[in-house]
Amino acid sequence: MVEATTTITGFHAHIYYGPKTRDVAARVREGLAAFEVRLGRWHDRPIGPHPQAMYQIAFLPDQFVRVVPWLMLHREGLDVLVHPETGDDVLDHTNHALWLGNKLELNIEILRQTSSA
Repeated sequence: MVEATTTITGFHAHIYYGPKTRDVAARVREGLAAFEVRLGRWHDRPIGPHPQAMYQIAFLPDQFVRVVPWLMLHREGLDVLVHPETGDDVLDHTNHALWLGNKLELNIEILRQTSSA
């Protein structure tokens, strides 16, 4: 039997968009409002490790089985990063990450700098 050594306290999904797909991202966001999620602010330019515009949604582990399958079917071609919250931002955004659509190149150095500060 394999024991879990890391606790997942929550999940984030980052919905990426560009100037031509912001209205698509808005439709996806409207659909996400039906779930038990916390909708983050719109970031119309890259922020943190994220290479393009995005907004984040946060949800508890018990919502994963509802939110992620919905995103799989309703992301409307947008790229989405889903990652756990374990307390290790670098691993959460890399080894533990799940991508829907294209895997974007994140600036992991930013996460390394903030986690060692």
